[in-house]
Amino acid sequence: MKRMILAAVAAMMTMGAAQAVELDSVGRKADYVQSIVSRAQKCTDALGITGTTRGDEVLKIVANRYFALNDIYTERDSVIAVAKQLQGKEKQALMEAAEAKKDSKLYRSHFGFVADLSIFLNDSEIVTVKDVMTFGVVKVTYDAYNDMIPTLKEEEKVQILAWLKEARELAMDAESSNKKHETFKKYKGRINNYLSARGYDITKEREAWEKRLRQ
Repeated sequence: MKRMILAAVAAMMTMGAAQAVELDSVGRKADYVQSIVSRAQKCTDALGITGTTRGDEVLKIVANRYFALNDIYTERDSVIAVAKQLQGKEKQALMEAAEAKKDSKLYRSHFGFVADLSIFLNDSEIVTVKDVMTFGVVKVTYDAYNDMIPTLKEEEKVQILAWLKEARELAMDAESSNKKHETFKKYKGRINNYLSARGYDITKEREAWEKRLRQ
């Protein structure tokens, strides 16, 4: 009985802390805030929790992540703009410092974002949020490789999926949809090189696949 009471108290404390999430909208233009909130709602829509208490908190966490990403890249861009007015080593040093600071902030805040989501979502639901934020590219690409090369070995499928998930973690923090797709494109190149080294002729496999799709 005591354990049940303690568990209930702990759950109430966790929920109370979780509900303290506030939308980081102060000082931002109303139309921009609305566009970000609409983008964040795609995650709660996919989870089927839009309009619920849990959904409202998740929406604010996701929206705040988009705000944070914008702030990080805006700061990076402002420093680079200054650097471009300089010359030689001084210019290079400032540009490299701007990128390094951006990368550091992205790395540290990335895990904080996932931790915040974990208060309200289980692991599977967090993956759904990640997929929505990256346009579902992991599943689309993984399914495409399996369809294109039916003879893939199990360990090859595991490696392909692992790299696509790694790409997703990076793409989540990219500054634009184009950059997100560029991240996946880089990893697709790695996957193709890996498969080529294992004896697959990617060009022929793709041509045969496209032929099957047309039939």
